[in-house]
Amino acid sequence: MTNSGSNGPETRVRPPQRGAGPAPDPSRGAAGPVAPVLSLRDIGKSFPGVRALDAVSFDVRPGEVHALVGENGAGKSTLMAVASGALAADDGAVLIGGGRLTHAQPEQARSLGLGIVRQHPALLPDLTVAENMALGVGYRRVGGLRRAAAWTRETLAPWGMDIDPRARVADLSMEKRFIVEIAKALALDPKVLILDEPTEHLSAEEVQRLFAKVRETVAAGAGVVYISHRIPEVKQIADRITVLRDGRTRGTFDAGSVTEDQIVERVVGRRLETVFPAKEPVPAGAAGRLVVSGLSGPGFDGVSLTVRSGEIVGLAGVQGNGQTELVRALAGLAPASGRITVDGAQVRGGNAAAAEAGVVYVPADRHGEGVFLPLGVGENIVARTLRRVSRSGLVSDTLARAAAEEQIRGLAIKTPTPDTPIGSLSGGNQQKAVMARTLLAAPKVLVVEEPTQGVDAGARVDLYRILRAAADDGAAVIVLSSDNVELEGLCHRVLIMSRGNVVEELAGAEITEAAITHAALTSTTVRDQDRARPAGRGRLRALLAGDQAPAAVLAAFVVLLGLGTGLHNGDYLGQFNLGNLMLMIAPLLLVGAAQQVVVLGAGFDLSVGPLMGLLVVISSYWIVDGGNLVLGLVLMALGALAVGVLNGVMVTWFRINPVVATLAVYMALQGVYLSLRDTPGGTVFPPVVDAVQARFGAVPLATVLAVLLVLLLELALRRTRWGVELRAVGSEPDAAERLGVRVRLVRFGSYVLCSLLVLPAGVLLMAQIGVGDGRPGLAYTLNSVTVVVLAGTSIFGGRGSFIGVIAAAVLAQQLVSVSPFLDLSPAWGYWLPGLVTIGAAVLYAQLRRTRGTGAHA
Repeated sequence: MTNSGSNGPETRVRPPQRGAGPAPDPSRGAAGPVAPVLSLRDIGKSFPGVRALDAVSFDVRPGEVHALVGENGAGKSTLMAVASGALAADDGAVLIGGGRLTHAQPEQARSLGLGIVRQHPALLPDLTVAENMALGVGYRRVGGLRRAAAWTRETLAPWGMDIDPRARVADLSMEKRFIVEIAKALALDPKVLILDEPTEHLSAEEVQRLFAKVRETVAAGAGVVYISHRIPEVKQIADRITVLRDGRTRGTFDAGSVTEDQIVERVVGRRLETVFPAKEPVPAGAAGRLVVSGLSGPGFDGVSLTVRSGEIVGLAGVQGNGQTELVRALAGLAPASGRITVDGAQVRGGNAAAAEAGVVYVPADRHGEGVFLPLGVGENIVARTLRRVSRSGLVSDTLARAAAEEQIRGLAIKTPTPDTPIGSLSGGNQQKAVMARTLLAAPKVLVVEEPTQGVDAGARVDLYRILRAAADDGAAVIVLSSDNVELEGLCHRVLIMSRGNVVEELAGAEITEAAITHAALTSTTVRDQDRARPAGRGRLRALLAGDQAPAAVLAAFVVLLGLGTGLHNGDYLGQFNLGNLMLMIAPLLLVGAAQQVVVLGAGFDLSVGPLMGLLVVISSYWIVDGGNLVLGLVLMALGALAVGVLNGVMVTWFRINPVVATLAVYMALQGVYLSLRDTPGGTVFPPVVDAVQARFGAVPLATVLAVLLVLLLELALRRTRWGVELRAVGSEPDAAERLGVRVRLVRFGSYVLCSLLVLPAGVLLMAQIGVGDGRPGLAYTLNSVTVVVLAGTSIFGGRGSFIGVIAAAVLAQQLVSVSPFLDLSPAWGYWLPGLVTIGAAVLYAQLRRTRGTGAHA
């Protein structure tokens, strides 16, 4: 890197670097040419209005690393999606290990020998690391779910990251998630390994470990496709480099025959004389716009700094030393103590207070926090400044569009129209849209985390210009970046952090890539070790984070409420009352478990109550004196099965919202049973009622069988492929599909199983009512939802416990029945369940928050 002075332009100039070097051509040998392990022939792919790939050919030889480089939007990810079976090409052919990929199915690509590490890991956040590994590499390879944890521990051990196989992926840091994703792909022993931006979240040490693994892979005869925006890494690891631009190949080169600058020029299609715009000097005597004094929080301690108007200050250091936590605290997104002032006014409160003071934050997680994916580009751009484009409280489409178009032109955002969904743009253009929103807010303080992460070389130039323009307009800018070249080119000062403290400051000519790296590495070696979290505290957090924590809480509440009510009125704990209570719990337990099945798969079923009513009405025609018991039960089973199939087809194949679909079935079923019996009629055969309500002492056998069935569901949820795949679909359906899970089939099956579980609940309700009346079943829809919420199940799917359902069903029925024994009015039979449900929801939210903070502590 050469520096032309603090006021002049800075260019990214490095001497030519040799990578793995032009290795002997493995495609030829004594026996003649060797077939590529991956061959993409004349691949074409179009999306509405866009030709993403145009007759692209690309091959990977055995024993080589073949890098694929290009700007965001050049077609790299689309090409690899075609290669991995995630996307069907319009034209061309894909051959993996000599076998042709005949269908766009990731599972077929894996079976042919292809492994892929995606830029956004295909991991299921609500599943454990071991379960993710088992899904990703196959149950047989890990020795089944029982052996998955031990196998995963052995597989991850060489990475030295101390990843607990039983930890939920959602609790892992981003770098650990990438390690899991990489280890999962390598465990397949692939013939072809695709690495798509694999080092974005890895430290320098982890990058070198990855490179060692890559070299082991190619030494064994596999081929590796390496996709990265980090040209130095490409030069270090690749044998050959192919440049993709505008959906076409622009040449393939030996890595040792081209320089970094030559690669960049081919990527963007133009010479890059200046990468970083000139650093304008900070006006002499400029006051500190942002002043931080003694700021402490999780991950950092006693940080003090001042950033002047027009100044760009960088944060550097080895990852995990408090930089991320510090910038989020500055934006009001993380708890902190100390003092933050902007233009002399102290900022108190969270993100809203920081935003009001003029602090604008640009997150590193573009998809998770930076953009509103369902909305258009224009809506994303004006989202922070709606007041400026509103009249009398209403947003003006004309003003909003004009403001968005001005930013689109000014920042060269490549989008067909302002209404184009932002999710369809490349990463670089999405980041520009985020910066456009930021500039419209006219920030006093701009806090930017990894501004060019996952962004191509051409877009980086534009983003550097945007950051410089924000500083020139008077903003105090803080940039957290893991790219030391970026910090050198952008910043007036760089602060190096180690173990949560600022340990060194570089300014002016001191700021060089080598100096930043040296300061970061040498600083960490002399600091004290982090204070370990007490083991007991860690175990407590793990317990609170578990799926069974709600069951323990509910069980304690059931016992306390029962004892308290029994002390007030001894009849409550009498054999007669407890027997009736257990009998009433059985149908609620079954219908709660039924609802739990669809909720775990990110669904919902409002039809469970009317279905119970329909089953009762059907029984009143056949399970009567002189009727046909077997035929009646068969018809009830067929009715339940038909409703499950109908719900499943509408939700999965016709993609109707689950609430809408099952609400329609809810109303239809009411009409059916009311047309069969508009008034109660048809007495159920008494011997059948007696058999259903049979008891062993005071304990109803039906309740025992219901509990055993629900425990069996819990076992299946944890120990079978069905349970893992159901939770995978509820956790992240797109990632589950990429891992080979048949998402529609699993979700369809959840609705069928739900209705089949309602069948025994309907039989129990039939015995309790004793007459053909469907109306009592309606209440079970809301009751089933209450049970699921009380059980601590995520209504978004992916996590929950059937043991929690047992405890929740007991508590829900108990709350309804205690009012008379406590001398309360009947209204309390409704108030108590409502109040307890709200309290449980608040408590579980706090437990999940504890889980989140525990993961980062």
